[in-house]
Amino acid sequence: MPGETKKSKPVQKQDQKPDQKPAQKTAQKPVQKQDKKPSDKPSQKPAQKPTQKPAQRPEQKLDSKSEPRPVQKVVVKSTPQSVSSYTDKQGAKKNKPVRTKESTKKQSMLNTHKLAPFKYDMNEILSASRMDPSKASSFLASIIAKASRISTKAAKEFAKTFLDADDLTKDEYDKICKLLDRYSKFR
Repeated sequence: MPGETKKSKPVQKQDQKPDQKPAQKTAQKPVQKQDKKPSDKPSQKPAQKPTQKPAQRPEQKLDSKSEPRPVQKVVVKSTPQSVSSYTDKQGAKKNKPVRTKESTKKQSMLNTHKLAPFKYDMNEILSASRMDPSKASSFLASIIAKASRISTKAAKEFAKTFLDADDLTKDEYDKICKLLDRYSKFR
């Protein structure tokens, strides 16, 4: 018939003879324990078929120590605990610990979206002051960096050092502090 295929004869392994029974599965045999080393870990090698001993040559003599040991067959079953050992925390990598964020208080910092108007107002204050223009540009850069990265409080303390060094007057210092407050936001 056109839909049928030829049935093949069952293929026998070369090690087996037609009248022999197939070897029993290793899962049915109990696991043997070693008496010499109880601390040895079970081997992870695949189970091997029992082999016949090769014919001994007359000149070879085997001691009781050099005889090959019988191969132990170990059956390893996976459990749900061992399967999920790598997925304990979502997103955690194998060797990298998971960090938790530390909560910090919000601080008043310079609003970077309003940086251009802040620079314009600061340049007006600094041009009217008695501070050297080359010193004023580095002062402005430092104020912007401290106010936008650390806090406006740190920028005010930095400006106070210039007040103490007589580069700024008390009136100019107050104007700078008011500008920092006006262009700041809590982050």
